[in-house]
Order: sequence, then C-alpha cells, then structure tokens
Amino acid sequence: MKTRRRFTAEFKAKVALEAIQGQRTIAEIAIRHELHPNLITQWKRQAIEKLAKVFDDKGFEVQAHRDAEVTKLHAKIGQLVVERDFLAKAFDR
Repeated sequence: MKTRRRFTAEFKAKVALEAIQGQRTIAEIAIRHELHPNLITQWKRQAIEKLAKVFDDKGFEVQAHRDAEVTKLHAKIGQLVVERDFLAKAFDR
C-alpha cells in the first residue's frame, strides 16, 4: 500500500513558480517532480489567485491591528492570573 505524500509550502511554491514561468510544459514539470499534472495546475492557479494579496496594503493594516489586539489580550490574561492567584490565597486562609 502506498502512503500519501505531503508537500511543503516551499516545494509547492517552487513548482508553481516553475509552471508560471512557462519555460517547461506542465507535463514536463510533472515528470520531473513525479507529480500529477492536475496537481501542478491547481498549485499554479492558487499561486496566481493569492499573488495580489502580497501587494495589498490592507493586509499589513489587518496584521498590525491583530498584533495590537494580541498584545492587549496577553496583558488582560496576565492581570486576570494575578487576580485569581490573589483571591485563591485569600480563600485558603
């Protein structure tokens, strides 16, 4: 029985970029990497669709907002832990 192969994101990106460049046909790339041509076509389509997000400034704003929110939540968690520990000691007496 053959096990299912898993591919890293770096490998997928390399193969998709090779397909986008068009120096070799999809069939040649498939033979070279021992992959099914449909898989390469799928990776190529995904890479092209997500390429625009790389240049989207809104993505950076969302990430900055998310980082600020995570920092705020970590501070709140720390405060709640301190309060919990204080109350636990008060009830143990």
